[in-house]
Amino acid sequence: MPPTSPPAPERLRLKADLTLLLVALVWGSAFVAQRVAALSMGVYLFNGLRFLLGVLVLLPLALRTRRDAAGFRASLPGMLLAGLLLFGGTSLQQLGLRYTTAANAGFITGLYVVLVPLLLALIWRQPPRRAVWLAAILSAVGLFLLSTGGSFSLKIGDALELAGAFLWAFHVLCIGWLVQRAAVIHISVVQCALCGLLSLGMALAFESPSLAQVSGAWWTVLYTGLFSIGLAYTLQGVGQKLAPPADA
Repeated sequence: MPPTSPPAPERLRLKADLTLLLVALVWGSAFVAQRVAALSMGVYLFNGLRFLLGVLVLLPLALRTRRDAAGFRASLPGMLLAGLLLFGGTSLQQLGLRYTTAANAGFITGLYVVLVPLLLALIWRQPPRRAVWLAAILSAVGLFLLSTGGSFSLKIGDALELAGAFLWAFHVLCIGWLVQRAAVIHISVVQCALCGLLSLGMALAFESPSLAQVSGAWWTVLYTGLFSIGLAYTLQGVGQKLAPPADA
């Protein structure tokens, strides 16, 4: 079934869009912290710590939220898929930040504003209205000008960011499908827990994590764990409950 949200009254849709705009603001500000972390510690160590910190923040609320056991089990494969997409997207994004600027990374990641309606049209046969296409293209141009100042040079990290942008687009579509079937807080906890555990496992297997790495950039873990993960991924689900995928 296509990952769409049911039509919502314009007032509620505007509220959902403003919530997603706040999410974009939080994620955009986090690129600076992520760039610092990319130069200070391993990709997987950073992602593992910040996602598991986000889970610790959200877990008390998730445990107090009523859960439909049957609905949770039915939605669990989708939540795990969201976690895998999240793991792939964040890994490519953080690795790319080692080889490109925060500005380039922000612009290329933001290309999923164009990829989401494109995927809806090609895969799910849901061509968006012309206004959506126009808005997506203008958003991409705006991202380019705001992020890069009109000066853009391709680096190896940019290719990694572009690959991640496709995963982010699929992640937006996946969340849009899930929020109609499960509680937002449960989706956030499951996907972030899977992403954090996979990242930490990769760090132990392929990196040499040390306390010195973390102590030099502890604030990046704290900021991104509390705000990018704990707050923003939850608000993303709240907003996508009413906003169509193209809006998101």
